[in-house]
Amino acid sequence: MPRESTVAKKERAEKICAALQRAYPDAHCELNFSNALQLLVATILSAQCTDKRVNLVTAELFKKYRAAKDFADANISELEKDIRSTGFYKNKAKNIKSCCAALVEKFGGEVPRTMEELHSLAGVGRKTANVVLGNAFGINVGVVVDTHVTRLGNRLGLVKGTDAVKIEQELMKLVPQNDWMLFSHWLIWHGRRRCSARKPDCANCEIQNLCPQIGVKSE
Repeated sequence: MPRESTVAKKERAEKICAALQRAYPDAHCELNFSNALQLLVATILSAQCTDKRVNLVTAELFKKYRAAKDFADANISELEKDIRSTGFYKNKAKNIKSCCAALVEKFGGEVPRTMEELHSLAGVGRKTANVVLGNAFGINVGVVVDTHVTRLGNRLGLVKGTDAVKIEQELMKLVPQNDWMLFSHWLIWHGRRRCSARKPDCANCEIQNLCPQIGVKSE
């Protein structure tokens, strides 16, 4: 594949956005939440776990713990038990409890609306902060880079490698800022519904003419 200029890549990225928007007009975060705190907790739980499993756990969890103070005051063993099936439950319980204690102490129990403040919380990296800012508050500070975004970004030839920080920086240059949050959703939905890792459905792909199919093995 000949080297693509930055301008050409940006134009192709915008066409990919338009095509994916047509294909998935209802694309959204598939974690269930009704407020920013719930989304923050659900996103922490989603590390190395499926959204489906997290949603099963949070259906009961959010009935029991309704405010940041509830999580902050939780018995750690009981919280571990409540989230055990999401995996890595000891670390996640510790982070949720510490994170919510900081929300109570520093932010009046409310989830802050800046990257810096969110990043200061236990268990909250840039990806989690982007999820919360974009989906709970509609603030596009960056691009959420998960396994689907990494995989499809490489397959589409928009990025190279697996470094989430570098991938995010590259995508922020290529994708219009208004689309940063939705771009992640579009790639995640496309990855789950059409462009699987091992057997992508290239024949029926909505962005086939825009994809160099990097790494795809021909049958």
